[in-house]
Amino acid sequence: MEYLPNILFALILTAGIVFFARNVKKLIRNIKLGKAIEVNDNKPQRWTNMVRIALGQSKMVVRPIPGILHLLVYVGFIIINLEVLEIIIDGLLGTHRIFAGLGSLYDILIASFEILAFLVIVAVIVFWIRRNIIKLQRFMNPEMKGWPKNDANMILYIELVLMFLFLTMNAADFKLQQLGVAHYVEAGSFPISQFMVPFFDGLSTQTLLIIERSAWWLHIVGILFFLNYLYYSKHLHILLAFPNTYYGKLEPKGKLENLGSVTAEVRLMMDPDADPFAAPTEDSSTAEADTSEPEKFGASDVTDLNWVQLLNAYTCTECGRCTSECPANLTGKKLSPRKIMMDTRDRLEEVGKNLDANQGKFVDDGKQLLDDYITREELWACTSCNACTEACPVSIDPLSIIIDMRQYLVMEQSAAPSDLNNMMGNIENNGAPWPFNQMDRLNWKDES
Repeated sequence: MEYLPNILFALILTAGIVFFARNVKKLIRNIKLGKAIEVNDNKPQRWTNMVRIALGQSKMVVRPIPGILHLLVYVGFIIINLEVLEIIIDGLLGTHRIFAGLGSLYDILIASFEILAFLVIVAVIVFWIRRNIIKLQRFMNPEMKGWPKNDANMILYIELVLMFLFLTMNAADFKLQQLGVAHYVEAGSFPISQFMVPFFDGLSTQTLLIIERSAWWLHIVGILFFLNYLYYSKHLHILLAFPNTYYGKLEPKGKLENLGSVTAEVRLMMDPDADPFAAPTEDSSTAEADTSEPEKFGASDVTDLNWVQLLNAYTCTECGRCTSECPANLTGKKLSPRKIMMDTRDRLEEVGKNLDANQGKFVDDGKQLLDDYITREELWACTSCNACTEACPVSIDPLSIIIDMRQYLVMEQSAAPSDLNNMMGNIENNGAPWPFNQMDRLNWKDES
C-alpha cells in the first residue's frame, strides 16, 4: 500500500503520454495527406523566422495590449510548467520537492513561478472579458459561434484553474512547513500564495494535507488533460507554431506559384522547333505522362493541397487578425480568411475520421472542401492583397488555399465569374483588360 500512490501516478502519466502520442501520430498522418512540397531551402532564414516569430512572438506585439497579455500567458505557462519535472519525479519516487536542495536558487524559482502564475491569471481574466463582456468584433464573426467560442473559453478556464491549483498547492505546503509537519521541509519562497495562507488558519493538519495533496494531484492530472485536449483545440498552435513558422513562405508575398505542367505546355507552344508529338525523354518531367493520370489543376479538396497548407490549417489560432485586416470582409463580403483555415481543418479532420473508420482507406463521402465547406462566393471575394498573411502571428497563408481553389474553378471547371471571363477575353483579343480595340486606345485624347 505504501507504493500505491506511486504506481497510480505512473499509470496516469503513462496513459496521458500514450494518448498524446496517438493523437500526434494521427495529426502527422492527416498532414501527410497533402501533396509533397520541397521547403528545405534557406535553412538559416527559416530558423531565424522560427526563433523570431514563434519563440520571440514578434508579430503578436504588433497589437500591444493583446500582444503583451499573450506574451505573459505564453512565457508564464511555459516557465511555470518547468515545475512539472519536479512533480513527475516526486510522483514516481514518492519524494516531496526533490529540488529543494538547490537552496536559494530553488527559492528564486518558486517565487518567479508564483509571480508568473499571478500574471497569467490577470491576463486570462482580461482575455475572458474581451471575448465575453466587451465582445470584440473579431470574436463575434459567424464562424466563431458554437464550438470555436466554447473552445476558446474552455482554454481560459483550464489555464485559470491550473494556476489557482498551483498557488493553492503552494499555500497549503507553506502552511504545513510552518507547522513543522514531517516530509514538508522548509523550501521555496511564496510571494503570492502566502496571502492565501490565512484562509487555512484553524484547519487541522489532516485537512491541510488533504488540500495540498488534492491540489497537487489535480494540478498534474489537469496538465495531462490539457496536453491531450490540445489536439481537439485551437491551442494546438502551442506545438505547431514552431514548425509552421519554420516552413513559412520565404518568397515575396505577392509571388504566385506556377503549375509545372502549364509552364511546360507554354514553353512547348513558344518553341518553334519543338515537336508536340515527340515522345518525352527519360529525364523529362513528363516522362510518365502517357501512363499516369493527368494531375488535377488547382484544389477542390484537402488532399489536393500541399502538406504545408494542411499544417497551416492545424496551426490556426482563430485569433481573427487576418479577418480583421481583410478588406473584403471589412466591406461586407462573405470572405473570412480565418474561416478558410477553419474549414480546411474541419474537412481534413473529417477525412481523417473517414480513414480511421475504414482501416486507413478513404471511402468517398460525397463531400469536398469546395462548395461543402468553402463557397465560390468566398473565393472570388478575395482581392489577393495578402493582408491576411501579413497579419497572421504564426505565418499562416490563407491566400495560397484561395488561389489553388480558384485555379481549380478556372482550369478544371471553366467556372470563372463573368467579369473575369470578359477580362480574359479582352486580354486575348485586345491585349488589355478593357473592351477597346488597340487602335482606339488613344481616342480619349481627342475628346474635348
